[in-house]
Amino acid sequence: MAVFEFISPIYVFLIFAGTLVGIIFGAIPGMTATMAVAVCLPLTYSLGLDNGLALLLGLYVGGISGGLVPAILLGIPGTPSSITTTFDGYPMARKGEGEKALRIGVVASFVGGIVSLLALFFFAPALAEFAIAFSYVEKFLIILFALTVMAALSENMLLGIFSGFLGIFISLIGVYDVTDGGNGQYRLIPPGTEYWLEYGFSLLPVLIGLFGLATILEGAEQGMPRGQSLDDIKVGEHSRFSLSVFKGQIVNLLRSSGIGTFVGILPGVGGSAASILSYTATKTASKEPDSFGKGNPAGIMASEAGNNGLTGGAMVPLLSLGIPGDATTALLIGAFTLQGVQVGPLFIGNNPMTWDSMIVAMLIANIFMFAIMYFAIRWLAMVVAVPKHILFPVILMMCVIGAYTINYGIMFDVWTLLIFGIFGWLMVKLRLEVAPFIIGFILGPSAEIYFVKSLESFGTLGIFFTKSWIAMLLWVLIAGSVIGSALLARRKSRERAAAAAARG
Repeated sequence: MAVFEFISPIYVFLIFAGTLVGIIFGAIPGMTATMAVAVCLPLTYSLGLDNGLALLLGLYVGGISGGLVPAILLGIPGTPSSITTTFDGYPMARKGEGEKALRIGVVASFVGGIVSLLALFFFAPALAEFAIAFSYVEKFLIILFALTVMAALSENMLLGIFSGFLGIFISLIGVYDVTDGGNGQYRLIPPGTEYWLEYGFSLLPVLIGLFGLATILEGAEQGMPRGQSLDDIKVGEHSRFSLSVFKGQIVNLLRSSGIGTFVGILPGVGGSAASILSYTATKTASKEPDSFGKGNPAGIMASEAGNNGLTGGAMVPLLSLGIPGDATTALLIGAFTLQGVQVGPLFIGNNPMTWDSMIVAMLIANIFMFAIMYFAIRWLAMVVAVPKHILFPVILMMCVIGAYTINYGIMFDVWTLLIFGIFGWLMVKLRLEVAPFIIGFILGPSAEIYFVKSLESFGTLGIFFTKSWIAMLLWVLIAGSVIGSALLARRKSRERAAAAAARG
C-alpha cells in the first residue's frame, strides 16, 4: 500500500534503536528524553525526514518510559515526569515487589502511549482548537489544581503545606526575567552568590540530590544495609505479577491517560504536571486514599499512564499550530527545520505521508518500548539484590555524572546535588515532607509566570473567576481537592489519636 511505503528495514531499525537508547537515557538519573533527542538531532540531517523522525520519536517514547526504572528500584526519578512513580513504586520495591511494580509501570505506560496516540490520530485538529481556548488564566488554575496535591500527599497537613511553599520559595531564586513578566533584577539571592544563583537551582540536580544522595546519606547513617536476596525480590516464577492487578483499574488508566494527553496539548505545562494531576485524581477518587504513598499499584498506574499520555498530546500543538508542548517537542521542530519543513495549521494537509509516518513510528515505538522493558524487567529488578556497598558508590557516580551533564558541564549543578542531598537528609530529621517540597519546586515557577501574565493581560484578579466556564470548572475541582485533603487529614488525625489511646 502506498500509505505504508515509508516503512523499510532502516525505518524500523531506527525506531528500535531510538527506543532502546531513550530507555537507557531515561533510566539514568539526570539524563532525560530531551537530552537524548538533543544529542541525536544532528544525526537526522543525513537520514531524511521520515527516518529522522522515526529515530527521534523512538528516543522520545523510550526516554519518557525509562524514567520509571530508577524511580521504582532506587527511589530516584529518572525524569521529572516520573516523580510520582517513586511514591508507590519504591515502597513496593522495598517490600520485594520490584518486578511486579516495574511490570505494572510498563503496562500502564503502554496504555497511556496508545490512548494518546489514538487521540492524536483522530482528534488532533479539534484538540488543538480547544487548547487555544486555554489562556494564561486557565493554565494558572491547572497548576494551582496540581499544587493542591501537596496537602493530600502529606503525613502532616500543616508541615506538608509548609514544605510545599518552601519549595515554591526556593524555586523563585534567581533573576526575575523580563520575559516572565519580571523586572530583570536579582531576587532572594544571598549577597556574594549572584554569579552561581543567577539562574537559580536546576531542577534535575535538585531532584537527584533529594531522592538519590539523601537516601545514600541516610543509609550511611544507619549503617550500610545489605541488598535484598533474590528470594526477597520475587523475580521469575516467584513474581506475583498478573494482569489481574489491573482489574477495576480501567477507569484509572483511561482517566490518567486522558489527563496526560490533555496536559500535553497545553504548551508549556509539562510532563510533571501531567503525572501529578493523574496521581491526584486517582488518589482523590480512591476508596483507600491512605494506602497511596505506601505501595498502592494504582498510584504507579496513574503516574505512568499520565506521563506517557503526554507523548501523543504534546504532538497536537506541535503539528497543528507549530507550538511545542514541551522541551522535547521543541527539539523536534529542529528536525523539521533541518529538512526544510514548516509545522503549523497546514502541516497535516500538506504532508499526509509524513503525518502517517509519525503516527506509525509512535505506534511501533510504544510496541518496542513495551517489548524491551516488559521482557528485560526481570534482570533490571535484580538491581535491588546488589549489595549496597557496591550499589551506592555506583549510584553516587551516576548522580554526579547526571548532574554535571544535564546543562552540558556546569560544575555548580554538582554542588546543587550536594546541597540538596544534605538538605533532603535534614528534612527527614526536621519532619519536613520531601514530596510536597519537590512538587512546589517544580510547579512554583510555572504558577508565577501564568499568574503574572494573566494580570498583565487582564489587569484584575476577578478574571480568575470570570474568564470562562473552564476557569469555573477548575475552581470546582480545586475546591473539591482541598476539601477532600482536609477531610483526609482529619481522619488521619482521629486514627492516630485512637491508636495512641489504644496503646494507653
